[in-house]
Amino acid sequence: MSKPTTGSGLDALAAGARQAPGRGLPPVHLWNPERSGEIDIVIRPDGRWVHEGSVIGREALVRLFSTILRKDPDGYWLVTPVEKLRVTVEDAPFVAVRVDRVGEALRFETNVGDVIEAGPANAIRVETAPDGEPRPYLHVRRGLEALISRPVFYELAEMAETRDAELGLESNGAWFPIGPAEAAVA
Repeated sequence: MSKPTTGSGLDALAAGARQAPGRGLPPVHLWNPERSGEIDIVIRPDGRWVHEGSVIGREALVRLFSTILRKDPDGYWLVTPVEKLRVTVEDAPFVAVRVDRVGEALRFETNVGDVIEAGPANAIRVETAPDGEPRPYLHVRRGLEALISRPVFYELAEMAETRDAELGLESNGAWFPIGPAEAAVA
């Protein structure tokens, strides 16, 4: 794999991302550019995007890049119609920073402005970290997930109910266990 060959770093990548036609998310799943490389971008577990050791402070740029992020079997890529660049994701690429109950749905917002309703297509799952702490995630799109922030997870725990010895939540007709029922007794 080589370094990117066009433009200069972030500006060239942003220009390529802006080539996406129309509104909404670009169809990155349809793009298969021949040219690929690497860019020194790391997405930290707290949702910060870091380029060459410095946090990318331009929120609009991070949001733009988040729309061209794709997860392939061989890793995470920022994909434009002409080039794809490998990036490092230390945990999940997004962080769920808000949750609201809207009718029968749990509606989440991520640190990059995505709004997702949990349900059959966007599952909530909880792993257990090596230290025993829960690591909750929400599917956002095409294999990309958001780590559910601790304050949001606490909100979910407050909304949860017990079914079959599991603490969990229902959203859009799907049941999502978030822990053992005895976790609710504290």
